[in-house]
Amino acid sequence: MRLMILAVGKLKQGPERELAERYRARFDDFGRKLGFRGLDIHEISESRAREAPARMAEEAAAIAAQVPDGAVLVALDERGQSLGSAAFAAQLGRWRDEQVAGTIFVIGGADGLLPELRRKAKLSLSFGAATWPHQMVRVLLLEQIYRAATILAGHPYHRA
Repeated sequence: MRLMILAVGKLKQGPERELAERYRARFDDFGRKLGFRGLDIHEISESRAREAPARMAEEAAAIAAQVPDGAVLVALDERGQSLGSAAFAAQLGRWRDEQVAGTIFVIGGADGLLPELRRKAKLSLSFGAATWPHQMVRVLLLEQIYRAATILAGHPYHRA
């Protein structure tokens, strides 16, 4: 199964980009041994529309254009489920074992995700009740994907 992160907005050079890349590279080390075919990150330009609904619609169209057929969509959303790391790992493992072609994680821009796009998601995932900048959500997601791989591999990184 291939994993992909579709993120509205670009990470500039600096500590967030370095940390995101570190977790992506760490996942690659474990992921291939566990049957994952890679982790790609695609950045989508933020819409310049004046009104929030128009911005969300433009960003959703750009996201939808990159979601391949047969992929599972996971929306990162503050209203989503708050899964523990072990439950998140188990879900990724189930999709892998079911031979899902890909899992696409979607991180919206400042206005969030269009409701129609959120409804298409098989899973809506939250990192708690707090509102996080989308740059930080990307780092948190990458760390959880890496942690999930270590859990599936029985590696001691996850000590809970």
